Amino acid sequence: MRFGAALSEVPGAARAGTEAAREAAAQLAATPSLAVVFASPHHAEEAPGLLAAVRETAGVERAIGCVAEAVVGGRREVEDGPAVAVWLAALPGEVRTFSLGFARTSEGGVLHGHRLEPGPRAYLLLADPYTFPADLFLRYVDERLPGTVVMGGMASGGSGPGETLLFLDGEVRREGAVGVALEVGVRPLVSQGCRPVGSPYTVTAARGNLVLELGGEPPLRRLTELLERLPPEDAELVRRGVQVGLVIDEYVEDPGPGDHLIRGVLGFDPDSGAMAVGEQVEVGRTLRFHVRDARAADRELREALERERERLGRAPAGALLFTCNGRGTRLFGVPDHDAGLVSDVLGGPPLAGSSCAGEIGPVGGRNFLHGFTASLALFAEEDPAPAGASGPAQLGAALPRRGPGR
Repeated sequence: MRFGAALSEVPGAARAGTEAAREAAAQLAATPSLAVVFASPHHAEEAPGLLAAVRETAGVERAIGCVAEAVVGGRREVEDGPAVAVWLAALPGEVRTFSLGFARTSEGGVLHGHRLEPGPRAYLLLADPYTFPADLFLRYVDERLPGTVVMGGMASGGSGPGETLLFLDGEVRREGAVGVALEVGVRPLVSQGCRPVGSPYTVTAARGNLVLELGGEPPLRRLTELLERLPPEDAELVRRGVQVGLVIDEYVEDPGPGDHLIRGVLGFDPDSGAMAVGEQVEVGRTLRFHVRDARAADRELREALERERERLGRAPAGALLFTCNGRGTRLFGVPDHDAGLVSDVLGGPPLAGSSCAGEIGPVGGRNFLHGFTASLALFAEEDPAPAGASGPAQLGAALPRRGPGR
């Protein structure tokens, strides 16, 4: 596997695409089999020309990408001003790009457009947040192709339905999702940017996404008790927006950051004390309140990157970063935090990516759609492993009606 990545901030979409593609191709020094392209909204009107320039300059047929609020290239995160990032990969095996759509039915809805089959070890997915229920697709992959990693995010470049721009080979699309099936392994790193406060509780009563009891008491009472015990700075973070962490694997003795699925608290019923969260919750699950701040987000990502560096023993060959549009300067107060940290700790691999309106990556062996997360797809030489699937699955069967959103 070989990779190259470059960022261009010159004006003009085609010019920027040509410059970034030329520099990325020079790093690659091989024939690319895939391009991943990210562009700022400044280039939205010229997106077809941008995509054509990248494909022609790099000599690549297969491409995916999107217009995004912020563009990542190397150690930079360009949140203001025009930018194009091009990431090129020369990969073994077949590279298959695809599109997906969603149609509502009386049974809930149908995903259509791509046939899931055994073989791919990973998917990269970029989706329109207004027309594509990524959580349903992820659930479908987990059920039909267990062990298959999905990385990516919801495109952040549009402010309403019909404004999202997705790239698929030579086409620009405004709805659904685009992706690529890969026969190489992807090492996922998902940093949810939270830290726990208080003690864990067992969910003793729940209905759908409503938590009715935690350890036999209403959640609102548990949270009120917690606020009375917390230091003032932590109590203020809880008041700004408390999160919950749901343990993925109840057999883990001492769950750490990577063992919790973080979801937002949507509200409380003042009469019953019930709590609504952005996930279906079953009785018996372990739940712990969490808070999010810049210090916790920095520490969690830094420690996760350091652990990954030790496991790899070398810099990864390439990386794609999907970081929440609520991070960046909005959270950290300084530019380039996530991209700079990834580059510094991992030795500067060819890196590109974008800000997202929802980030995709696995936690506890299952794929999820996250918020306020940095989701990093790492590519490193490794021994081949079998794909985790036993038979084909056609995306066309009726899917259940969506539950409450997150």
